Amino acid sequence: MALERDKIVVTALRLLDEVGLEKLTLRRLAAELGVQAPALYWHFRNKQELLDEMTEVITVREGPRLGPLPEGESWETWLAEWVREQRRVLNSHRDSARLTAGTHPGQGMLSTVEMILGSLIRVGFAVEDAMWGVTALSSFLGGFVLEEQADRERGSGDWSQFEEALESLAPYPHLREAMIRIGGPQSQDAFEHGMALIIEGMRARLAASSDRQEGHGDLEVEGDRPAAG
Repeated sequence: MALERDKIVVTALRLLDEVGLEKLTLRRLAAELGVQAPALYWHFRNKQELLDEMTEVITVREGPRLGPLPEGESWETWLAEWVREQRRVLNSHRDSARLTAGTHPGQGMLSTVEMILGSLIRVGFAVEDAMWGVTALSSFLGGFVLEEQADRERGSGDWSQFEEALESLAPYPHLREAMIRIGGPQSQDAFEHGMALIIEGMRARLAASSDRQEGHGDLEVEGDRPAAG
């Protein structure tokens, strides 16, 4: 049976879940497919191109189906839900945060970002503020999932280990109190609060931009002033 590009990607994703990113080699993938490694180069020029396609499948094909911001809907809610769903799908694959950090965005993700920017611009964002906001959310998402997945690899996510960590923070009372209050840096509350801080910052930039535009609209143009009588 002829080797198909989609089958290669699906098999690579399965191996990623089984052995992790470091052990995902073209030789291992070819053996799993029952072919020699050079056969893969008919479909992908190199391993990086394969990794790029794997990222596209995870973040776009398996990711949330995001449409343009509906008329009258809160952009904050719309954007936050997309970030939550991206977190969920990234956590459905082992080492996905490391994978996506080392790859180039494909056409599907570029189209998604373009659509998000267009929606934010329509509600009043300057294009640079929209891009900075999306970039900040993306960086937060990637870093947060990276830490979540690292914790799972280390087996350091249970409550007893958290209590031990709190004991070690006795010399640092402010840090210890903060950890007690937020329940750990990779908790659900930590994710929601971190995302909210970024979105609140975006809201503040939007408000400031609107105020500046209104202020400029109130300025008199020198040539429009009536001549002194």
